[in-house]
This record gives sequence, structure tokens and C-alpha cells, in this order.
Amino acid sequence: MSEREQFKTRLGFLLIAAGCAIGLGNVWRFPYITGQYGGAIFVVIYLVFLLGVGMPLLTMELALGRSSRRSIARAFEILEKPKAKWHLNKFWLIPGSYILMSFYSVITGWLLFYCVKTFFGGFPEHLSQEVATEQFNSLLANPYYMFVCMTTVVVVAFSIVALGVVRGVERITKPLMLLLLALLLFLAIRSVVLPGFIDGVKYYLQPNTEKISEIGFLQILWAAMGQAFFTLSVGQGSIQIFGTYMDKKHSLATEATYICILDTAVALLAGFVVFPACFSYGVEPGAGPSLLFVTLTTVFSNMAFGEMWGGLFFLFMLFAALSTLIAVFESIVAMSMDLFAVSRVKAVVINFFIIMVMAIPCLLGFNVLSFIKPLGENSTILDFQDFIISNNVLPLGSLLFVLFITSKTGWGFKKYLKECNTGEGPKLPSWLFYYYRFVLPIIIIGLLITGYINLFA
Repeated sequence: MSEREQFKTRLGFLLIAAGCAIGLGNVWRFPYITGQYGGAIFVVIYLVFLLGVGMPLLTMELALGRSSRRSIARAFEILEKPKAKWHLNKFWLIPGSYILMSFYSVITGWLLFYCVKTFFGGFPEHLSQEVATEQFNSLLANPYYMFVCMTTVVVVAFSIVALGVVRGVERITKPLMLLLLALLLFLAIRSVVLPGFIDGVKYYLQPNTEKISEIGFLQILWAAMGQAFFTLSVGQGSIQIFGTYMDKKHSLATEATYICILDTAVALLAGFVVFPACFSYGVEPGAGPSLLFVTLTTVFSNMAFGEMWGGLFFLFMLFAALSTLIAVFESIVAMSMDLFAVSRVKAVVINFFIIMVMAIPCLLGFNVLSFIKPLGENSTILDFQDFIISNNVLPLGSLLFVLFITSKTGWGFKKYLKECNTGEGPKLPSWLFYYYRFVLPIIIIGLLITGYINLFA
């Protein structure tokens, strides 16, 4: 086995792994569902599930990576028992990363477009939500603009990956993430002076017991569980690759804790940016892409020095999305190198063209191919791609990792525990085997079924 590159600094690993987890959902999903599902009540339930579901799955991916020193393309072969067939699962896990990037690259391109347009005053002052919606729809209707923006971010991300783990991914992503965190903190502090700060924070985090009777505790429970599960992007091996580049000085419980803290801090702080701004300018907060490209564009256009504040916000979002692109592209390139024994540069070039081709249907799904509605009326090709990943690959992949670790023909829980507990820091107890074996699979299957029910109900 050839020598594996390792991160030069622990901070580099933590920021890059957190960058893989931190994505658009931290900003356009977490704040919205927190306010919708009871404020602080939801946050407490979410943190419980983050500790009980998210962190165990995160340690599994990191343990598989650190022990095997290979991506999911080869990790199962190295760790499974002789004659076992766990490695066959890579043939449906690997395409998941490509599908994710085929639509995530398009969305990152939107952010580049809005960042540049906002900084240069491309949006008129005192924009209404109706006009902001028209502006967003005009972008979606223009495949040329979207293709140029998407190509730009994909070229930047792959160029960084081509330089290698230390000279490229770590050297670029570490300052990128530090700047991302600084921008978010600055924007959150700035929100304190907005007239709607108190009302926004009350809506966001004040415990709202009425929501329990209105929505139902079980629904709030499932929403919190789903957010804790999906926020870390575990289940397809994207974070697993960074376990292959880390040293063994610290236990994986320690590293997983720091990654979860960073991910949650970004999600929580995003709410302090979004809701005070919405309440200050009388704009109803939405969910999904409309929160970013319609709601907040409207807010910033009505704000003094809106070009600057809006530009900084979209710059922060662009950094968050770009960090995810770099992380998942690194995983894709590493898988190609492990599978086909090609050089890093060759793997980058080949995968660049694969991603660009796979992104075309998503890009055209808003204009030329808008008649294709895979999930029913008002759905797009992007919605279908997101459904494949969020409702299928991530939960099934997570279930696979749990079973692989607890099965006799898989890696085995004792070996997993030994890997997790190597290094300084908190250790995982052996009794977790029963929780992993009998409780986690039920939770994951429940999330899988609930996702289908919510989609087709």
C-alpha cells in the first residue's frame, strides 16, 4: 500500500471535514425549520439526535477511512472478512457523489452569479419579493449564464484538488473556512443593530409550546432527527476520505465533537443573520432556494448599504458551497485514483468532464427540459437528483456503515472501537455495540420511510 498524504495540521483537518458537512442546508433549512418547529424546543431535540445519531455515523466514516487509508472504492475490501461481499456496495455508493455534485455545482454557480451581481449593484433598490422572484426565474431561464457560472466554480474547485491534499485542499480550504466563519460572525453581530433583531430572535429561538399542539410532537421529533442526520452529509463516503488523511493523535470522538460543534455553530448563527433581517423589513422568511435568492435579495435591496451587506452574505454562502465542492471533489478524485491507479491530475481532468456532462440535465431542467417533472407537478430534474441522494443514498449508505461495523462478516465492532479510541481524548464504551446493532438501524429505516411518506403524501 502506497504512503498516504496526511494533513499538516489538526486545524486543517477539522476545518476541511467541517467544510464538507457545512453546506447550503445549514443556512436555508436549519433556521427555517427551527422557527417553524418550536424554536429552542426544536434545537434541544436536534442536539440530542445530533449526539445520538449524527456523531456515531460520523465516527464510523472517519474510522473506516483512518483504518483503511483508502476511499470507499477500496476500504471495504481492506477491512471486510475474507470472502465477504461488502465491497460490492461501492458500485451504488460511488455514483451518489457524482449525482450530488451534478446539482450542487449548479446551485454553487447561482451563488457566484448573485454574489457578483449584488456587489456590483445589479439589483435595484427597494426590490419587492415579486420582482426578486422574477429576477431569480430569469436566471433559471438562461442556461448560458448558469453554464458559465457553474463551469467557473467547478474549474476553481477541481484546480484546488489537483494541487494535492496538503498543497491544495488544506492550504486553500483552511483560510477559506476561517474567512467563512469570520464573515458569518460579522454578519450575525451586525444583525444586533437591526430594528427587527428582538422579534427575529424571538421567532427563531424562543420556546414555542403552541407548536407542539399545532404540529404535533412526533412531527417535531422526526424533523429534528432528520436535520441531525442530514446536516453532516454522512452516508456516501464524502467525509470518510478525510479520515484517510488524518493522524492518530486524537480519538475520533474528540474530532467528531469538534466537527459537530462547527457545523451546528454555523447553522445557529445563520438564523441570527436571516430572521432579524426578515423581521426588520417585513419580509416573510421562506425555505429552500427561495430563502436565499428571493427573500434575502429583497431584504438586502431595502437595506442601507445593501450592496455591501448582500454581497458579503452571498460571498459567505459561496465559500460554504465551494468548501463542499472541494471536499466532495477530493473524495471523487481519491476514489478514481484508488480504483484505476491513475495520477491525481489525470483523475481531476477525467472527473471534470464527467461532472460537467452530468450537470447538464439539471441545468437544462429549468428551461429547455422544464417539461420533465420526475416527481410530479412543480418538480424539476434537480428535485429528482436531490431525492435520490437525500431520500435514498444517504440513509441507505448510513445503514450500510452501521451493519458493516456490527456484522461478523464486516469489519467488526471491536476493531471499530479500537480505531475510534486510538489517541488522546474521550473513548467510546463497548456497550454502544447494542445501541449500534439494534437501535440505530431502526432510526435510519424510520427516517427512510418517513422521507418517502412526506414526499408522496
